[in-house]
Amino acid sequence: MKNIIKFHGRPRLRTPNMLAAWPGIGNVAMIIANYLNNQLPFKELGIIEASQFFDPIGVLVKDNVVESPQFPQSQFYYYKNEGDGSDLILFIGDDQPSTKGYDLANCVLDVADKFQVRRIYTCAAAITRIHHTEPPKVWGVATSHLMTRDLRKYHLEQSSNLQIAGLNGLLLGVAKERGMDGVCLLGEVPVYASRMPNPMAALAVVKILATMLEIHLDFGDLAKMAIEAGERIKQVAAQAMEEYIDYFTEPIWERGDEEDEEEED
Repeated sequence: MKNIIKFHGRPRLRTPNMLAAWPGIGNVAMIIANYLNNQLPFKELGIIEASQFFDPIGVLVKDNVVESPQFPQSQFYYYKNEGDGSDLILFIGDDQPSTKGYDLANCVLDVADKFQVRRIYTCAAAITRIHHTEPPKVWGVATSHLMTRDLRKYHLEQSSNLQIAGLNGLLLGVAKERGMDGVCLLGEVPVYASRMPNPMAALAVVKILATMLEIHLDFGDLAKMAIEAGERIKQVAAQAMEEYIDYFTEPIWERGDEEDEEEED
C-alpha cells in the first residue's frame, strides 16, 4: 500500500463509514458522490497511484507538443461529522480499469481497514420497467442476512436475485471476503433511459443514504437536476416513439397503392 496510496494527512476519525463510487449505469453513484463532495466540507485524504491500474492508450497533443500520459483520478476525502453521527470517508474513482478491478477493490478496502471503517457503502442503478414519470424506488442489498434485516427499517425494496455490475458491486463482494460489512443502495432507472445520467434515481438514493449516514444535506440543487433530466428523458422517449411508429407503420394511402398494384398483376 505504501507505493500505491499517497496520503495527504492522518486525521483522527470517529467510527467512520466509507462511501465509494465509480461511473456506472445512469451515473447514479458518481452523481451522488460528487453531490456529497460539493455539499459537505470534505478534505483531501489521499490518492491511489492510477498507473498501477490503468494503461493509457495514447496522449494529447497541444500546439504540436505532446503532453504527458493522463490517468483517471482515484481520490479519497474525509468529512468530520458535525453532528452525532460517524465521520465519513469518500472515495471517487473517475473510471473503472479494464483489468485489475479486484486488486483496486482490495486497495480501497486497505484504506478502510487502516481507518477502521465501520461499514462500506456503494450506490448503483437498478434497471426496471419503471416509467420515467414514476418516482423511482430504492433497492437495498447487504453483505450479510443480519444486515439485510437492519435495512428493513428504511423501507427499501428487496430482491432475491440481481447482479450489480462493475466496481460498485465488486467492492462489496471483496468486502464480504474480508469480513467487512457493506451495503449497496440501487435507484430504479427505466430500461429505455439506462444510457442517460439519472439524477432522479440519485436523489431517491441519497435521501436514504443521508439518513443512514446521519448527515444533513440540502437536496434543492439535486431536485432541480432531477426535474431537468426528467424533461430530457421525456423528449428522448417521445422521439423514440415517433421513430418506432414511422418504422413499423405506413400511411393508409401507400398501403392502398400497393394493393392496387397487386390486383393489376
